[in-house]
Amino acid sequence: MPDRVLVADDDRAVREAVARALELEGYDVVTAADGVETLVLTRRSSFSALVLDVMMPHVDGVAVCRVLRADGDRTPVLMLTARAGIPDRADGLDAGADDYLPKPFEVPELLARLRALLRRAALTASPAEGEGEGEEDEDVLRTASLRVSPGTRRAWWDVAELQLTRTEFDLLELLVRNEGLVLDHAAIYRDVWGPDAGVDAKNLAGYVGYLRRKLTEAGAPGLIHTVRGVGYAVRRP
Repeated sequence: MPDRVLVADDDRAVREAVARALELEGYDVVTAADGVETLVLTRRSSFSALVLDVMMPHVDGVAVCRVLRADGDRTPVLMLTARAGIPDRADGLDAGADDYLPKPFEVPELLARLRALLRRAALTASPAEGEGEGEEDEDVLRTASLRVSPGTRRAWWDVAELQLTRTEFDLLELLVRNEGLVLDHAAIYRDVWGPDAGVDAKNLAGYVGYLRRKLTEAGAPGLIHTVRGVGYAVRRP
């Protein structure tokens, strides 16, 4: 069966153009004109991914994403935004969005980012509830008091569990799995966002910032180090 994608945008021209492009790529597409309709649709049926505009009436895209995550809905979310500022993008990512695409955008890039989200979702689908905690996972990754469980897609600093978005977890897992090695921007984008994704240093820096903040809030010392002009590395404190 084709992947089912919900496209939510209050601009009818944008909504229909994106829907047509996705349908031509073989997706099953459902559209919504505002945040309220989006929440109704997501609670009635399931989707492979959501493409949400930030600036929608009644309930905006950021609020929709926040409500879905609070409900335990982990459907991948690609956020569309006409706001170019980093704080505006950060709001969406903090709310639980997996990626963002600034307007105006090129359809090929939207398709590439959507493919990357769906590819990661297929490869890293969470196991059924009731399976063991991270420490029982044979593949658990450890550095200092940090534990990262790829099998359950959970991470802890000491006893505090980190509340990570899908992309944040993928980035942390990659860095911890390569502890001590400096990974350049291109390598990180290839492994986390997929080979079709473009390289945006500001986007990557934003995600690193979110990870650092969450680690700090959990009591961790500085683990993620910036190698200026090259990339990032995880090193034991």
